[in-house]
Amino acid sequence: MVNGQTVRLLGSKVDPVHDSVAVDGKIVRVKKKIYIALHKPLNCVCSRNDELKRPTIYDLLPAEWTTVNSVGRLDFKSEGLIFLTNDGEFALRLTHPRYGIRKKYVTTVEGKVLPEMLRNFVAGIYDGGEKLKALSAHLLASSHSKSVVELDLAEGKNREVRRLFESQNVTVKKLVRTQIGKIKLGELKPGKWRTLSEAEIKTLISDL
Repeated sequence: MVNGQTVRLLGSKVDPVHDSVAVDGKIVRVKKKIYIALHKPLNCVCSRNDELKRPTIYDLLPAEWTTVNSVGRLDFKSEGLIFLTNDGEFALRLTHPRYGIRKKYVTTVEGKVLPEMLRNFVAGIYDGGEKLKALSAHLLASSHSKSVVELDLAEGKNREVRRLFESQNVTVKKLVRTQIGKIKLGELKPGKWRTLSEAEIKTLISDL
């Protein structure tokens, strides 16, 4: 029923702000859309239920937020920025390969990384029949024992950053996603979350 009147015309429209809609006598309310930026901590999974009973990112959120899901994933040993939402269209637009939203990662690896390796990452490397490619690769620090590399990616393939380094027999010691689109991890501490502002949401959509 709409405003107390039974609706019999297929395709009838309602204004969710001003009209009262009821089904079987129960008022239907517009679902509030939630957009969360979370700093996923180390040793935490992005699945809602984990067979191994490991901590999940959903343990870090208010219990009543049962409808939100992660936008993409970070693996168990990785940390950094991840979004959660109950807006399916928003999630699809941020994860579908054709939109190519950029993500920035800072990786600490064992040993000295040479510029040639980074050039190979940008040119593209084949791994398991799949081409892995960074949009940009910068050496932030380097010594004989370890190097810190910043990578920009767009395609979001499974374990792409780790696979790039593994293809060069380089061991990743730490992996942090620091940025998605124009949204940065900033000062958000591991395990903490914040809501995205309306301006930030529009910025993400406008990037697509």
